[in-house]
Amino acid sequence: MRPERLADVTRAVEKTGKWIMFGVLAAAAGVAFANGKVTHLSGTLSAQKPDGSVKILAQKSDVLPGDLLSTEKDSFAQINFTDGSQMTMRPNTKMKVELFRFNKEAPQSDVANFRLLKGGLRTVTGLIGKRGDQEAYKISTATATIGIRGSSGDTLDCSVDCAGVTSTSDKVEKGLYHTTYTGSYILTNDAGSQIIGEGQFGFVRDARTAPVLLPADPGLNLKELPFVLSIFEGAGIRQGQPAECVVR
Repeated sequence: MRPERLADVTRAVEKTGKWIMFGVLAAAAGVAFANGKVTHLSGTLSAQKPDGSVKILAQKSDVLPGDLLSTEKDSFAQINFTDGSQMTMRPNTKMKVELFRFNKEAPQSDVANFRLLKGGLRTVTGLIGKRGDQEAYKISTATATIGIRGSSGDTLDCSVDCAGVTSTSDKVEKGLYHTTYTGSYILTNDAGSQIIGEGQFGFVRDARTAPVLLPADPGLNLKELPFVLSIFEGAGIRQGQPAECVVR
């Protein structure tokens, strides 16, 4: 082999070795790689990191496992995840990305665990929960756990304080609310479980009370969004589904 070609090969091997070593060290140190990205933002969105530091996020900011995300008054944020799922956070909302893992080649390792501490989320599920384990995707709250069956819907945790999440959220009875637009969700706690189908509204008063179906929209005013998740673009109107968005 010519000397100059040998030198090129040597440099390539050294470079590859460095990247392999970087990957090993990153895994050993527990480095989190971005699984989500802020795609739309109206107002203020912050992320409290596992070490306690707080970062103000912008459009195109990365979202990492362990981030505690918070929106301020009159603020909305849409986050897209690598499995194709989407989430819009409403104003005065706190949500933690407890665990997110997606590998196209390994469906058995899929997991997406979110914790809604207060406020509201509009969600559209992606591949996690649709391939492999249906229980891989869940949203936890203080009163119930929300699982999916390939779905889109709105969840509001008004069990403590829901003022400002929508224009009427402070007027509804305290508790956890969910409505489904496509597919189905299931509300589960120690007292029981309830499937929420398309156009239906579910309610959980507290952790000791079983989830129930409501006869109609309790007045949540869920159509107030400055942008619409992709699944709703051009979609027909169903019971419980917003017919429009409010541009702020």
